[in-house]
Amino acid sequence: MLTKRNPPIGARPGTLAISADSPPPRIHVFDYGPEQIVERTVEDLAEIERYARTETATWIDVRGMGDEAALRRIGEVFGIHPLALEDAVNVPQPAKTELYDEHQIIIARTPLLENGELSVPQVCFLLGRHYLITFQDRYYGFFDPVRERIRAGIGPIRIAGADYLAYALIDILVDYYYPVLEGLSQELDDLEEVVLVDPEPNDLARMHHVRRSVATLRRVGWPQRETINDLCRSTSPFMGEDARTYLRDTHDHMSQIMGRVDFCREVVVGLMDMYLSNLSHRQNEIMKVLTLMASIFIPLTFIAGIYGMNFENMPELRSQFGYFAVLALMAAMAFLLVWYFRRQGWIGRSRRR
Repeated sequence: MLTKRNPPIGARPGTLAISADSPPPRIHVFDYGPEQIVERTVEDLAEIERYARTETATWIDVRGMGDEAALRRIGEVFGIHPLALEDAVNVPQPAKTELYDEHQIIIARTPLLENGELSVPQVCFLLGRHYLITFQDRYYGFFDPVRERIRAGIGPIRIAGADYLAYALIDILVDYYYPVLEGLSQELDDLEEVVLVDPEPNDLARMHHVRRSVATLRRVGWPQRETINDLCRSTSPFMGEDARTYLRDTHDHMSQIMGRVDFCREVVVGLMDMYLSNLSHRQNEIMKVLTLMASIFIPLTFIAGIYGMNFENMPELRSQFGYFAVLALMAAMAFLLVWYFRRQGWIGRSRRR
């Protein structure tokens, strides 16, 4: 489970809680227009000041949160509200969007599978009139396809402004839900076949793992769906009508994803109920077999107990055929009991009435 890094109790608003293992910030800049593109890695924070006043679209990608002074400096250059910077740095936050005087903050989450474990890292967008700043806890490679589109000038991304860039990045984060859901759906199909045929104890652990992953996707997905819906309906000065039109398509994708998440949730709950039902049925079958065996041997044990008593006045003990007669009686009783149990459908196929 993800745990939020909180500032100390009683800390003033805007306090940054940075993890000790967070890498130092690496800043990558794209400054582009219809005819030109500048791509560079910023080594000196003084270099980013000119991008706060440029008229071309600028994307500043901050990867890593390990230097509070650098983060504060970026906030000063672009006039980032202290609460907005706190939301960007103190991860993870629920998906949301808030409007400030100089910019709009958008928090988004996307699933990531690492060594079979699901995590949902946060990406923070700070959208200004001509710039977009993204904050990531570390480099994940989510936005590499968008970088290739900017370099190649594919589509309207070089013509449109920073709001269209924000849409493109949010859209690709939503696309990362699909392969994760495909993997979970395939795992559920495999589990369904196993549970119906021959369930094993480790299948329950697999179902719990899938159920926890589905619950994580549901917990972070619904706020993100509402956030995208707010962006589509808002009248923000930083998000143009064209970008909101494209975001409506992203909202449809997110709605489809959440529908599949809810379906997976219902399937995994049904599989767990089916597994427990099959397990209970197998236990009942075992108990039935043991009970029937005990029912057959109880009268035989009773007879053996009677003739095991050492009384002298027992006439059958001196009979020449007493031993064989008692064995025949016991065999006949066992046969009759087996015949009766089978007639009642308790042994073999169930009796049809």
